[in-house]
Amino acid sequence: MSLVFAGITPHPPLLIPTIGKEEIKKIEKTKKAFLQMEKVLYTSHPDVIIVISPHGSYFSDAFTVNVCPEYETDFTEFGDISTKLKFKGDGMLAYKIRRAVFEQNLPLATIGEKNLDHGSGVPLFFLASHLKNISVLQIGFCDLSPKQHVEFGNVLQEVILNSNKRIAVIASGDLSHALTSESPAGFSPNGKIFDIKIQDMLSRQNVSGMLQFTPDFINSAAECGFRSLLILLGILQGINCSYKQLNYENPFGVGYLTSYYEF
Repeated sequence: MSLVFAGITPHPPLLIPTIGKEEIKKIEKTKKAFLQMEKVLYTSHPDVIIVISPHGSYFSDAFTVNVCPEYETDFTEFGDISTKLKFKGDGMLAYKIRRAVFEQNLPLATIGEKNLDHGSGVPLFFLASHLKNISVLQIGFCDLSPKQHVEFGNVLQEVILNSNKRIAVIASGDLSHALTSESPAGFSPNGKIFDIKIQDMLSRQNVSGMLQFTPDFINSAAECGFRSLLILLGILQGINCSYKQLNYENPFGVGYLTSYYEF
């Protein structure tokens, strides 16, 4: 099978040593979970990592695929100008995705941005550090319906399973940003409910359950990873795998989930 790994990660910039410094201690469990996941990913021997990021170039009416031939992580927004990891892109895989998506009449915009946002950069900092010659392909979601995100994931599955490359997929995204009064979005009682429900539904690959979430419920949770997860579950739909949760914590009032699917 060409799909060799599927993971779910948060992306707090504080995990980067030059940014977090002493604050890393507050998310030590997340850091350890990343290191555990890195070992599992390494043993899957991927050729390509597809990263679904919430923070790249955004189009409200179209999914995005980044066709840049080379990438470089960019943490300057967080005061770090020294951490620069470079990766090669995969133009052929991007082309196959573009063609398959258009055949299914889903809107897709191609972009060519060299700088990787922290939604991609943080996971890659930990997960790709020992993977030599790895290629990266960045995917972005949009404002289309949750059902269309699952359908987009279904198209990606077809492309991945027909590829002659070993492909890993990382769904990057934090959960609720409204878990406490100190949360970035303030407090919402739906924040905790959202995070509990998401973990349960991911463990059971319950796509239909996630599609029943109302827009008001999702918005009140102030999340940034829901659509990344829908795309990932679309990729995994019909594939026999088991869910392995490594860690969940919310030390800053933001839900950080680190988990993966074992094939």
